Amino acid sequence: MGADRGAPVVLDLRREPRARDPSWAGSKAAALAHAAAAGFPVLPGFVIATDSQPASSEVRPAWEALSDGGRVPLVVRSSSTMEDVESSSMAGRFVSVTDVRGWRAFREAAAHVRASAHTPEGVAPMAVLVQPALDAVRGGVLFGVDPVTGDRRLVVECAPGPPHAIVGGQVTAARYVLSRRGRILEREPGELRLGLRDRRRLARLARRTERAFGRPQDVEWAVDRRGRLWLFQSRPVTAIGEMGRASGPLLGPGPVGETFPEPLRPLERDLFVAPLRIGMIEALRVVGVVPHARIARSPVVTTVGGRVAADLELLGWAPPRRGWRVLNPVPPARHLWAAWHIGRLRTSLPRSIEPLLSAVDARLRAVPPLVLLADPQILGLLGRVRRELVSVHAHQILAGMLLPSSPDRPAASVLALAALATHREEGRDDAAIAADAPVVLALVPPSVGPPIPMPGGKLPHGSPYPDVSVLEPREALRLRARWLDELAARAAWELGGRLESAGRLEDRALVGELTLRELAAVVGGSEAPRSLADRAAERPGPPLPAVFRLTPSGDVVPSRPTGRQRPRGVGGRGAGGGRGAGPVRHEGGDLRPGDVLVVRVLSPSLAGVLPSLAGLVSETGSTLSHLAIVARELGIPTVVGFEGAIERIPEGVTVVVDGMTGEVDITEDAARQEEAA
Repeated sequence: MGADRGAPVVLDLRREPRARDPSWAGSKAAALAHAAAAGFPVLPGFVIATDSQPASSEVRPAWEALSDGGRVPLVVRSSSTMEDVESSSMAGRFVSVTDVRGWRAFREAAAHVRASAHTPEGVAPMAVLVQPALDAVRGGVLFGVDPVTGDRRLVVECAPGPPHAIVGGQVTAARYVLSRRGRILEREPGELRLGLRDRRRLARLARRTERAFGRPQDVEWAVDRRGRLWLFQSRPVTAIGEMGRASGPLLGPGPVGETFPEPLRPLERDLFVAPLRIGMIEALRVVGVVPHARIARSPVVTTVGGRVAADLELLGWAPPRRGWRVLNPVPPARHLWAAWHIGRLRTSLPRSIEPLLSAVDARLRAVPPLVLLADPQILGLLGRVRRELVSVHAHQILAGMLLPSSPDRPAASVLALAALATHREEGRDDAAIAADAPVVLALVPPSVGPPIPMPGGKLPHGSPYPDVSVLEPREALRLRARWLDELAARAAWELGGRLESAGRLEDRALVGELTLRELAAVVGGSEAPRSLADRAAERPGPPLPAVFRLTPSGDVVPSRPTGRQRPRGVGGRGAGGGRGAGPVRHEGGDLRPGDVLVVRVLSPSLAGVLPSLAGLVSETGSTLSHLAIVARELGIPTVVGFEGAIERIPEGVTVVVDGMTGEVDITEDAARQEEAA
């Protein structure tokens, strides 16, 4: 809504009630007018109302009074109805002009601000906020909540002069994390040291603005030469991170990362991961050491961004959390019973494993060529394989937990390498080798798709290679699980080819994007979901940390030292946006969707390219700068303050950007490529 005909179009920031209405004054000016009415230290000023075209005779008297006839420099700022709202700050998207002197320069500055209302999203109703320039000795940005972690603590960044250089991403300011009362919790020094008086005043300002506006605020502030604190801007903190709310068990790829090193598609999750999860639950319940309620609360095995992770505490890969459980008398009694029970299991388990291995081998040999089976028969085969996998995985987990390992027995991968070398010396291709010596499948992960090439290069000689009967029970069970996964994958791939031939799928590879339930429906005559192509185009999540927790919205929070405890030189400061991965492009290069952009300065002019990025790394800048705020709102992983990033991160390598910890890691494959180059 713009100004009505006949209504004043020049509104005094402190006196005119319409200045507190965003539809008249825009969000930024309306917030300042509201703050001034509530007694906050706000500079005087006036607002040219949204969508108004005032005559010079209407504006000049206000300009004369505020600038003292042109002797006082002014700041002419945008105040759109689209910026500084709860869902989006639009930080840095509109123009502000500083150090405006003289009537002619003022008119040009106001026109420049109005012209910035034209955005890619459309024309934003724009008011013009005019205030005197403040001769600030220090200034900065104050956040009433940590925007990266979501913790209820104050984050302050400050530097000499007004806050413009900080929000513009042009400097790396001094950074303070304060308690709600101004006590220093963390500090990263810069040119400016924040004294006790300033810290207490800023803490009080944060509490007052939160009460006045109903939620934590992003505040720009400055202190003049007389020591007075001024409020330049107050807006809601947007895109608050959840790092501080990460909860639940410690997760990590640990015990399952070797089996599933690459991201899985929906059908692969149903075929491979679901039976593994059920098998693990059955094994844990049989052992009886872990309470059933703890198992029920755990994902046990899950996927994050398509990548498989397990509950490390539940499986004994990480120490369980302590606390009140130390005083609980139930666990010792349970452990006493479990010790007796486990002793019996250790005795009986080997006797049950041998028949299971023989039965699995017999059933695998009995499967006819897939081309001879009808579609319903293949679906039935998938169901039987999943049930078989549950039993194999349960016994495998039990064997790993209860039976002693045998160092003198080889691992399945050792036998596989020996078999591969032996058959390659005979000139056989990978398909023929896998058919005659299926132990080689231990060298590649299961996948619904064309066969994955076997490892190349020089292989150890092992002719003749030992039979798989020499494997210890856990390795023998793991190998059978791999064979069952392979059978399921080949059966699903066969169905994909038939659906493509029948015109039910556009591409055979899209079968991997179906869930098992959807696959059964399509085979039964239903149409394939229209979202399959979109699923196939989705980028998988970046590699998972070794140990992490999840926030309520599913974001990954690494469980490792961060902040000042993190070793220098491995990154910068996390500015939010989660985690992402992609190839590196330096500023000025040709950007493609999914690239990670590495720049020297976090310039607001980059806002237009943010939506296509997989990550953003800057050598300077602030977590509270305008561009960092916009990146958080868009979910773009962002790291600032990474010294020497341009020189230390080569173009073309693939990196993982962690917007929470500030780490930028070159992936293993990229590191090998860089070393080879």
